[in-house]
This record gives sequence, structure tokens and C-alpha cells, in this order.
Amino acid sequence: MVGKKAEKLPRKVYEKELLRLQTELVKLQEWVRATGTRLVVVFEGRDAAGKGGTIKRVSEHLNPRVARIAALPKPTERERGQWYFQRYVEHLPAAGEIVLFDRSWYNRAGVEHVMGFCTKREHQLFLRQCPVFERMLVEDGILLRKYWFSVSDTEQQERFRRRLEDPLRRWKLSPMDLESITHWEAYSRAKDEMMVHTDITDSPWYVVESDDKRRARLNTIAHLLSSVPYHEVPPPVLELPDRPESTGYQRTPRDLQTYVPDHTARL
Repeated sequence: MVGKKAEKLPRKVYEKELLRLQTELVKLQEWVRATGTRLVVVFEGRDAAGKGGTIKRVSEHLNPRVARIAALPKPTERERGQWYFQRYVEHLPAAGEIVLFDRSWYNRAGVEHVMGFCTKREHQLFLRQCPVFERMLVEDGILLRKYWFSVSDTEQQERFRRRLEDPLRRWKLSPMDLESITHWEAYSRAKDEMMVHTDITDSPWYVVESDDKRRARLNTIAHLLSSVPYHEVPPPVLELPDRPESTGYQRTPRDLQTYVPDHTARL
């Protein structure tokens, strides 16, 4: 139930349902490709809220030529002189494509605003223009879905601690991430103001409770699938041909090529 801390979803239950949902995502992908649909999914939320893990599970079995992740770095000097939304427009999908935004134009409503990387006027202009920009996308036929991952302060702190101690995940932490701890309330106020202006009928926000990452991933994927009117597209009929008889080809001698050493022989 939303607002209450639920028991962590058992791994076996999670993995079984994830596989089922990922199978449906492949069907969604084929429908997008066959119908020329353009689908944009925006993933936003606090640092360590679980956006990246969810995006990874969404895209895991999809064709990267159809479904791609847009995770833009900080803007270049030239991009800072553009209309704010311009650099994001370049990453929007063409017909038959899906784009997953790992953070998006909403950077201006969050980190840029809280950390002083934009002026007050730029922030206010964003809040006025964003609903207009998104209505233009929707009116042009783009399917736009926006998910806000909500994590508690105690869970965020614990995830930061685990990242600090894990050499495989240490790269996920930056000084900016850690500063978010001391700006918790400022980010909360910024998010509330953002929601007031951009949670509109044409492109509503969907909030994902993400203290339990497994539940968050399944809930997001299930909701995304339920929000798109896709159907299964029959795959082309393929048959594995018989291998033809040899015509005398002989493989190049092994001693003429350089092979990767067998590391596994020492295990």
C-alpha cells in the first residue's frame, strides 16, 4: 500500500514476474517498430532512488536499435547558449523508436534550481514552458510517460553508504550526490513546485514508491505496459536452413593467429 513500508518482495517472486514483464516489453517493442509509434519514457527522482536499476531492467532484452537510453552529460558551452529544451529535442525518437530518459529536461526543476546552476528567471521560464513543450510532443503523436521515483531519506542514506563501501558501485557516487543529503528539504520543495506546474492532463506524473527496488521495478514496468495500447505482432516465419556440404575450405592454422590466453584454466 502506498505510504506504508511494505515487506520486501521475495527474490523468486520478483524474478518470475520480471521475466514475464520483460517478455511483454519485447512485444511492446515489436509493436512500436511495426506501427511507427514514438515512445518517450522519463525517469526522474532523487539520487539513489532506483531509476538506473529500473531502466536497466526495462532495456535488458530490447533491441538497442529500437530502444535507446538518453543519459545526457552536463551541457557544453554551446548548448548553454541554446534554447533550454533544444539539446533534448535532438534525442527524441523517430518513428518506430523508444527513448528512455535517465534524467531529462527536468534537471532544471531539480538540481539546477536547488544548486544554483540556473537563475531564478530561467527556473520560472522552465516551469512556464515545460507544459507547453510536452503538449507539443503529445499533440504530434509522441507517447510520453513520466515516472518520479520516491525514496525516503533513511533509505537514500543507506544506499549511499552501501555504494561507498562497494568498489563495484563506488562510481555511482559523486560529490553532487552527497550534497543532496544536506539539501533534502530544498529538493522536496523544488519537486513539489515542479509537480504543481507540470503534472498536467496531457502528460501526468506517475509516482513510484521505491524504498523496495524490486517492487518499484515491477510496478513501473507493469504500469508502462498497461498505459500503452500495444498488441502482439506476429513474428516473421523463419526456418533454420541445412548446412551445405563442405567445398574444401580449411581453417587457418592456429599458430598463425594470436589467441586470448585461457584464464579459466587456472581457476
